[in-house]
Amino acid sequence: MSHQLITRAQPPLEFIPPRFNPLVLQGCQLFLPLWLRTQTNLTDIQADGVEDLAQLYAQFQQGKIRFLMAFRHPSVNDPYAMAYLLWKLVPKVASQKGISLQSPIHAHFIYDRGIPLWAGAGVGWLASHLGGTSIQRGTADLLGLRSARSLFVDSFLPMAAAPEGATNGHNEIISPIEPGIAQLGFWCVNDLRKAQKNQEVFIVPIGIEYHYLTPPWGAIEKLLTELELESGIRVADNLKGKLDETSLYQRLFSLGEHLLSLMENFYRENYHQTIPTIPEPDLDPNQKLKNRLQNLLNIALQVAEEYFNLGSQGELTERCRRVEQAGWDAIYRDELKSNHSLSLVERGLADRVAEEASLRMWHMRIVENFAAVTGHYVKEKPTAERFAETILLVWDLVTRIQGENRYFRPQLGKQRVQIRVGKPMSISNRWDDYKSNRRQAVANLTRDLQTALEALILTKD
Repeated sequence: MSHQLITRAQPPLEFIPPRFNPLVLQGCQLFLPLWLRTQTNLTDIQADGVEDLAQLYAQFQQGKIRFLMAFRHPSVNDPYAMAYLLWKLVPKVASQKGISLQSPIHAHFIYDRGIPLWAGAGVGWLASHLGGTSIQRGTADLLGLRSARSLFVDSFLPMAAAPEGATNGHNEIISPIEPGIAQLGFWCVNDLRKAQKNQEVFIVPIGIEYHYLTPPWGAIEKLLTELELESGIRVADNLKGKLDETSLYQRLFSLGEHLLSLMENFYRENYHQTIPTIPEPDLDPNQKLKNRLQNLLNIALQVAEEYFNLGSQGELTERCRRVEQAGWDAIYRDELKSNHSLSLVERGLADRVAEEASLRMWHMRIVENFAAVTGHYVKEKPTAERFAETILLVWDLVTRIQGENRYFRPQLGKQRVQIRVGKPMSISNRWDDYKSNRRQAVANLTRDLQTALEALILTKD
């Protein structure tokens, strides 16, 4: 997510309800090829298991099942890939295999309420009219949860959601998935049983990966050079212009170390934080880099958490969500509803709180950007894809530090997309486990979904 400094307090964020409009869907289906050519670097989208998905749609339309597609979220291009899968590939394969389907082949989807804040209100309008339902990730968004729950049980379309909650920039690393999808599945089973509807409920894992048509080593080296220049690094003459993996990795590692040092000093000198040292002289350099990075991410989050008076319990992503929600609560305020009035002085004070909250959320965005970085991702398999993913994450950081717009990332080369539809996971079969221990059943399903998504990584060794 981008982070633009907010200087004015604003009315509270309203839930954006789904307002599915078939005409909007038809327009988007018409313009999808143009959008793919002009808005992305994607040139080819292929998928495995499409016939299985078409069969699921047929059973859904016959009233036999309900299902939710849980798709990987490595890139901001994932919605285009999923749209192509549902709008183009499923109808095509269904026609070829004689599977009778009714139009539209589409899905409701759950999206982060924060997206329209940085992508624009028009994106929120479009998402709503395509059947999307918004959710605030860091709080018990009762309206959002109620909407998603109702759509899962009653709509004429299935559901789709990204259980990772946010993009992580990695093809081959899946962030810890959030338990909300599993809980939604069990709620659906419960609601169907109460309504005495005999439909089986499934979650369908879907993998998405991106591969460059031609390894973009030249573009990687060029972007690396730009980042070194902006970061104040002078590259040794014997490394300049070289495109071999060893030279590029040496430069990428040096850039990482340099940026870590800059950020450690930033927090040490300006926020009076104690940065733990990594004393082990015999430690592998990549492990040492990973440890330094984890220490830095923890410190950056603590700077935000201390301001908002939050604890530091849980995984990084969980802590990021709490900080995000605390920031939103400070910016989007109930006292600024249209039926309230504030004096100019009260309004000015609210603006100061909002501006400070926005500044503190900047630290959380740094952490969010690097939550999935391992420190050895490129070293263990120095492919062009892994180099590109990592250098783009570094670009995100450098761009964010400079306060510039991260929405339009550099395009390193044309890519193809490979989608794989996994084996449906029956939630109904786990109902007895859920009745006996709800918390454990949700945890088990979440773990199994994580495993299923990891099994769909196509390039995994």
